Amino acid sequence: MLNSHAVAGALHNRTALQNPRTRALIAASAATAGWHDGRGGRGWWRHGNGGYGWVGPLFWPFAYYDMYDYAMWGYGYDDPFWDYGYNDIYAGLFSPYGYDDLAGYAGYLPQSVGNAQARAEQAPAAPAAAPDQLAQMCGEDSRDIAGLPIDQIQQAILPNDAQRAALDDLANASVKAAQDIKAACPTQPALTAPARLAAMQQRIEAMITAVGTVEPPLQKFYDLLNDEQKAKLNALGQDQRSAKAAPATGGSAAQNCGAQAGVTQWPAAEIESKLHPTEAQRASLAALQDASAKAADMLKTSCQAADAITPPARLEAVGKRLDTMLQAVKTVHAALDDFYGKLTDEQKAQFEAIGPRRTALSDQPASDQLAATHQAHGRHHHHGVNVAGLIRHFIWLGR
Repeated sequence: MLNSHAVAGALHNRTALQNPRTRALIAASAATAGWHDGRGGRGWWRHGNGGYGWVGPLFWPFAYYDMYDYAMWGYGYDDPFWDYGYNDIYAGLFSPYGYDDLAGYAGYLPQSVGNAQARAEQAPAAPAAAPDQLAQMCGEDSRDIAGLPIDQIQQAILPNDAQRAALDDLANASVKAAQDIKAACPTQPALTAPARLAAMQQRIEAMITAVGTVEPPLQKFYDLLNDEQKAKLNALGQDQRSAKAAPATGGSAAQNCGAQAGVTQWPAAEIESKLHPTEAQRASLAALQDASAKAADMLKTSCQAADAITPPARLEAVGKRLDTMLQAVKTVHAALDDFYGKLTDEQKAQFEAIGPRRTALSDQPASDQLAATHQAHGRHHHHGVNVAGLIRHFIWLGR
């Protein structure tokens, strides 16, 4: 599916990727591309907007777009940025991917896997002509992709010289921010839970750095605008939202964000039966469960602020949410390292197999999920919706 013509075309189409619906469809398609045993699914790791927080070894595909779209334009309902939360940490602990699944992504990483991780040398090679599509989901730092719609903004607000210079500074900062996020793309599959949480932490830290890069020039530019220009910029944002808003499925972004916590149940019984932990291990496991619950509570109480109605305020909300996510990941990561370090090699293998077993029980293939989503939005479709056709449809809408 990563090699499909529609996916490849969308990944090279700036207008298409600016549409959250298209990004969600691409992520849904790519998230299951590495599976070799026919599994599919909605599972416990799928986001409410139809996308996925993990695509193979990559956490948060299209991270820059999600940050940028909310901060600059805002969505209000089902915003992709606010879909990320506790369930993604849970998927980092209990990955839906087995080793063979991740091996299917090895050829799409920015660099060769090498021999840094056990068994990675056995990964089947991807076709030589295949584009580096997973790396494209990590981010794109070209001005054409990462830059602001400078022409549209200038036409809307008719800036003076000082405002134009500030807008140029903001555009340059935007490119630098995208570069920081792209640099955090994984270079090898994370085959263990500690490695996955480390990858999450690195990705979130890069996003926080990106926010810090963009915040000062955005605030400076916005402060230079008069009230009429601010109103025109906000109107431009409304136009952007109308053209590419994520379909609303009910509830505010804050409600959807808060609803994530506690959706997945801790597989305590399965861990007990598969690992047969010692008393010392059981104590560390309890600490890990407590850390996970604490992380869920952190994220549940740090959802979108209702008063974030300007681009600087929304970017500040993004930064605060990412800070909380980083704190939550670190909290779980520390407890996980303690527990994982007490396990034998056999117990580690059993622990890593819990996630793929859970995903194998998914009762609905990805194509049916996408069809259901399409139907819910009131569009005519045939049974067995074609993912490529949907992507082409959203590319057309974005033109």
